[in-house]
Amino acid sequence: MADDSKPPFTLTASAPLGTSGARKVYVKSFGCQMNVYDAERMADTLAPQGFVSVAAAEDADLVVLNTCHIREKAAEKVYSELGRLRVLKEAAAAEGRKVIVAVAGCVAQAEGADMVRRAPVVDIVVGPQSYHRLPELVAAAAIRPGVVDTALKAEDKFDRLVPPGREQIARRGSSAFVTIQEGCSRFCTYCVVPSTRGGEVSRPVDKVVAEVERLAAAGVREITVLGQNVNAYRGEGPDGRPWKLPRLLARLAEVPGIARLRYATSHPRAMSAELIAAHRELPQLMPYLHLPAQSGSDRILDAMNRRHTRDLYLQRLAEVRAARPDIALSSDFIVGFPGESDQDFADTMDLVERVGFASAYSFKYSPRPGTPAASMDGQVPEAVKSERLTALQAVLESQQRAFNLASVGRTVEVLFEKPGRLPGQIVGKSPHMQAVHVQAGAEMIGQIKAVRLVAVGSHSLFGEFADAVPQPIAV
Repeated sequence: MADDSKPPFTLTASAPLGTSGARKVYVKSFGCQMNVYDAERMADTLAPQGFVSVAAAEDADLVVLNTCHIREKAAEKVYSELGRLRVLKEAAAAEGRKVIVAVAGCVAQAEGADMVRRAPVVDIVVGPQSYHRLPELVAAAAIRPGVVDTALKAEDKFDRLVPPGREQIARRGSSAFVTIQEGCSRFCTYCVVPSTRGGEVSRPVDKVVAEVERLAAAGVREITVLGQNVNAYRGEGPDGRPWKLPRLLARLAEVPGIARLRYATSHPRAMSAELIAAHRELPQLMPYLHLPAQSGSDRILDAMNRRHTRDLYLQRLAEVRAARPDIALSSDFIVGFPGESDQDFADTMDLVERVGFASAYSFKYSPRPGTPAASMDGQVPEAVKSERLTALQAVLESQQRAFNLASVGRTVEVLFEKPGRLPGQIVGKSPHMQAVHVQAGAEMIGQIKAVRLVAVGSHSLFGEFADAVPQPIAV
């Protein structure tokens, strides 16, 4: 076999990373909130090796693309980005500077060594459970590009990832994600998560609490606990028994400094009575629930292997609303799933109208290689999928605007997170996950203040401090 056709190198032994001065890393994430969390952990793990984070790939010695494989276009975006990085890498080489390109996340897990063959610009392919090995992988790739590590060992990842320092946390703001559960064992027929993230693994309670305590000590006020199926959390408690999500949330509410708690993403079948009660009993748990439906048709839900019915979904939402009447509801929908008829789509539209969502995410079905749905009969034409998506999004957007309009005149607590898009403006989140803009100085960032909502923008709200004299609002 010729040298230029050697298979990509797979790391089998540790290699120490040199520390010849500060180097720069740029991490770009695609897809879900969990990827945002993972991107931060990658940067934290590289920091002790002399890497500092930068805001642009052009300034970096190491570029990491943290990828998503849920939808087809997400994977296409990665290869498009790799084309641009090839040009950047060649330009750097012409200047005598070496740039290492790593692809992480679910696309990396799914494609493995094939990615190196398809895009030779890639020096490292690393799956979601191997981020703690990035220093070793970078050292190996500096010697011989084409390193591949796609082992599925979630417990090793969580145990060995480097925690962020106080300054790193402070730079990231007053809200933070914390992964408590990873992987999924439900095997929806359209989904690649079980093959790219593995089966469900829950972190022990004490590890989660320790991470949240570090974040709170550095000024974080709001925690969103994450998992592909977060309400199926079963982490080992300090008593040696499995703790479910409601008990974990109650424990996190005791951490000094933590004023707000959220969780994502949930499954209707795992929405227990105890978790619903937590929305009534736990003041720190915000009145917002993201509960994916995916479809309003029982026939399509069965084909998706969702293992919940339309009636069960509506029943769970009714129970949540009874526990917390002011709750804002969010969901996910897929249109054009194989075999979806006009009536099936009408059932989805009917469910949306019945519920009334404050926000929602909706997508056209895209076949993912290796999933059962990709080979199902009755693939829906692209034009039909587009037409249905347009109709669904029009209703969802009108519901979101109606929810925001109904908020005008109310006074809500807003956690301010960052500067706004206009000078002298800051933006934060309401308890219902609405973006709220207020005219104020940056010294207010990190604080929770009562805000009177006075106007609605395209996808956000504008307000003024409740104790302030009314002023014209810059929209």
